[in-house]
Amino acid sequence: MTPTETGSAHAPAISVQLFAGAAAEYGADTATVHGATLREALEDLLRTASADAARVIGRSSILLNAVACTDHDQALAEGDTLDVLPPFAGG
Repeated sequence: MTPTETGSAHAPAISVQLFAGAAAEYGADTATVHGATLREALEDLLRTASADAARVIGRSSILLNAVACTDHDQALAEGDTLDVLPPFAGG
């Protein structure tokens, strides 16, 4: 389905901050996506991502308004922010 078919074209605007390898593969450290849920927002982000970026983003931790979020059905609201944190090695 296209964003218009799913209704996400009218979904809230969500700010995304990508870090480290996620930013490097995506080619930017910020993006604006639309989605009524975390799943829709991530799908919108991945629409413009390369295969390598999609792989890194898929393995990343997602923070919603600075709190870890694993529920992809979590509702989003205008002004919410997502942080994409890829796995880190070392210590």
